[in-house]
Amino acid sequence: VPEGFSLSQNYPNPFNPVTNISFDLSYSGFTSLKIYDISGKEIVNLINQKLQAGEYNIKWDATKFSSGVYFYKLTAGSFSEIKKMSLIK
Repeated sequence: VPEGFSLSQNYPNPFNPVTNISFDLSYSGFTSLKIYDISGKEIVNLINQKLQAGEYNIKWDATKFSSGVYFYKLTAGSFSEIKKMSLIK
């Protein structure tokens, strides 16, 4: 079980069209992982459920989205973090 919560930088970055998003949860609880476009509009909800403590790796296939900067946000309990990624086609 991880000692804390963390959200890693996606890899590869920049990507085309699939990227990996990794994060650690130190305890079980409701977790959400969402993708936002540059204007702040939510475009994808990758996770929206209770997860057990552990290490996770989620793949995002952005085939249907255009090139640009996107943000991903992990929220788990009182932990919340946002990171930036670039899609280049």
